[in-house]
This record gives sequence, C-alpha cells and structure tokens, in this order.
Amino acid sequence: MVAGGGRGGAPAAGGATGASGATGAVGATGAAGSTGAAGTSATSIWKPAAGMSWQWQLTGTIDQTVAAQMFDVDLFDTSAATVASLHALGHHVVCYVNAGAYENWRPDAAQFPAATKGKGLDGWPGEQWLDVRQWQALRPVIEARMDLCRSKGFDGIELDNVDGYSNATGFPLTAADQLAYNRNLATSAHARGLSVGLKNDLEQVPDLVASFDWALNEQCFEFSECDALRPFLAAGKAAFNVEYNLATSAFCPKADTMGLSSMAKHLSLDAYRVPCP
Repeated sequence: MVAGGGRGGAPAAGGATGASGATGAVGATGAAGSTGAAGTSATSIWKPAAGMSWQWQLTGTIDQTVAAQMFDVDLFDTSAATVASLHALGHHVVCYVNAGAYENWRPDAAQFPAATKGKGLDGWPGEQWLDVRQWQALRPVIEARMDLCRSKGFDGIELDNVDGYSNATGFPLTAADQLAYNRNLATSAHARGLSVGLKNDLEQVPDLVASFDWALNEQCFEFSECDALRPFLAAGKAAFNVEYNLATSAFCPKADTMGLSSMAKHLSLDAYRVPCP
C-alpha cells in the first residue's frame, strides 16, 4: 500500500446492503487452483481495456451520472439494484473488497478467526492486517465475499491491502507468502467469472502481472513509482491510477503518454473526480 493511500470503505459508509454470504458457495473446496466454483473459462471473463475511463467511489450515494466506462464501488454498500442500474447505463462495475485487512464494521466481521488478525493499520481505525499465510482459514470468508460480488452482478473485483508483507502487520510475512496469497485470490476470483485487479503492491508486479487482469494504483506519480506499472501496459492490460495531492497538470501529460487511466480524487473517495483528458 502506498503511504497515505485512501483505501476507502470507512465505517461512516455504514448500512451494508445485502447480508454477507448471500450466496451459499462459501465452502468452495479443492486446491486454490481449482476453477470449479463457477466453471467459467478465462476467455469469458470481462477485462477492462487499456485506457478505459473509470470512477472510484467508496463513500456517499453513487453518482450514476458520471461519464466513466468502469465504476469501482463498495461490495457491501452497493446493492444489486444499483449494479443493475449502472449496467443499464452502459457501465461495467467492479466491487471493492478488503482482502488483506479485517474491518470491524463489516457484516461478516465475526467470521474472521482471531488468530488471523494482526496489528492495526495506521490511520484506519477498526482495521487490522490479516495473516495471509493462513489461506485456508481466510478462504471461506474471502470467497463468500467473492460469491456476494458475483451474485450482485459485478463484473470484476478490486482486492485491497494485498501488500501486507511490506508493512508492519504483526506477522513475519515474506514476499513469497504474499505472492502465494495473491495468486490464490486471483484464482478464486477467476473461478467465479470475475476479472481481478492488483491493488498497489508495485514491487511484485513482475511476478503477478500474469495472474491479474488489471492494476489499480494510488499516488504512483506523487512517489515516482509509475514505471512499475509498465508490465501491465506492455501486456495490453489496463492500469488505473489515482492521485490525491497533485494537480492534474502535474501528472496527466505523463499518464496519457504512458497509457494510464489516471484521475485526481479526494482521499475520502467520494463522487468527486477530475480525470485526465
């Protein structure tokens, strides 16, 4: 996670719509590499095109008038009716899921085993890092969220906080632990017919670009890290970027040259956006 990144999903969003585990496929069995959960081939999964316009809104009522091809919105706080409405307006819709940290306000919070919860995330009250080494313990909860994402009609999934190994989590996580967890996440998402985005985790892009369909980054221009996204662009995959503290004039020219889908947003990730032209 880039320092200062606004991962959204703040407790103030409240009022999750649809109970967690609304679909019953929590217990998908078999190895992480199995695709039996949905029987979906990779060719049938929607994947965002490079350069696609997008909106990322995790707080407030979704502004469906925004002229963006892809909407990235919260899994729990967005109803199936809203997803259907966005589809009817011609948008693709991605669900935001925190896959690397526990959030104490989520409707499925009690499902996380105590042993998987580590240190709190600085600046994000109510959140704790997860022990990604414990895939089998976390899998039922995370896959239930993916099932809910699919049942609500989302096209893809944004998995947040998938770079715990580079943070003070309270666990001795290694880069190999993180790679294994992230690949398991991607496989489980694909098994459900969902395209999957790699959130931040720039150091592992070369190892994960083959497993993920697109990338989402916070503040790579502010921290001079955008070149790390080039493997996605070279593979013809979309790379989305948001900046919180820079004027668009400071990053849009380079973003356009690189082929990044970039925009300025408030850290709260409300409806406000200023996309690069």
